[in-house]
Formats: sequence, structure tokens, C-alpha cells
Amino acid sequence: MEIQNLHSVSFVVNKRLYAINVEPQHTLLDVLRDQLDITGPKECCGVGECGACTILLNGRAVNACLILAVEADGKEIVTIEGLGSPDSLSPMQKAFVDAGAVQCGFCTPGMIMAAQYLINNNPNPSEEDVRVALAGNLCRCTGYSRIIQAVLSVSQNNQAKAQA
Repeated sequence: MEIQNLHSVSFVVNKRLYAINVEPQHTLLDVLRDQLDITGPKECCGVGECGACTILLNGRAVNACLILAVEADGKEIVTIEGLGSPDSLSPMQKAFVDAGAVQCGFCTPGMIMAAQYLINNNPNPSEEDVRVALAGNLCRCTGYSRIIQAVLSVSQNNQAKAQA
């Protein structure tokens, strides 16, 4: 019988405090999905190449598959579930829907989180800025043009609100 070496961690996920025990080798993605039942971040490549597991960790876009859960101790995490709800989509989520940037949906949560990080840090990105910011997120369905259109529309809506 193997003895598990559990570590106690606490972090805030989508404005909710969690204090849990985790195995030292478990990634933040494992813990989010398997222990906390937060399934927006997807496991695809497992090596940080596809971006399907992108979350915000202390405000930075990161691949949850590359972060050990113990490294997230004391940190703030935002997943796609923390941006909006089915009844009240965030502006970025709504823009993706309105632009037809959601197809199979597998990459969408990570893509939206990377886009949200961009808008949080550069409210008026150029198309090139959007392309660079989303370069770590792969989509096999949309061809990216509608995704880029969605992100730019959020920027344009923010500018219009600021001028009003």
C-alpha cells in the first residue's frame, strides 16, 4: 500500500476560497477539473502547446497544465467560469458568440481567457497584437478570423463606451 504525501493548499478560484489537499505531482489543471469540478479549462496537449487550459493566475495568462497545484497556493485563479455565467455572459464571451468564433468549443475557454488577458493589459490592441496574444492557443475549426474579429469588437465597444 502506497502512502500519499498530500499537501495542503488554499487559493481563490473565481472569487471563491478553496482549502484542499493535493498530491504534489498534480497540476493545477488536474485539481481544477478533478477535485473542484471546474471543467472550463480543457486538457488537450498536456505540455503547454495548445492553450486549451489557459487561465488567469494572479492576473497572468498561464497554461494550467504546466503549473503544479502546490505552486498556486495563496494565489488568485480565474477560469472561463469566473468571467460570466450562462445567463450573463462577459463582454468577451458574448463577442465570441456574436462573431461566430465558437465552433466545436474545445479551444474556446482558453482562447477567451488569453483574449481577456490581452484586453485587460492592452484595451486597444491592433490586429497584430491580437494575433501575437493568441499565438499560444490553437483552434482547428474556425480559421482564427472570427476569433480575431471578436477580440477587436470588445476593444471597439470599450472605446465607444469610454467616449460616450
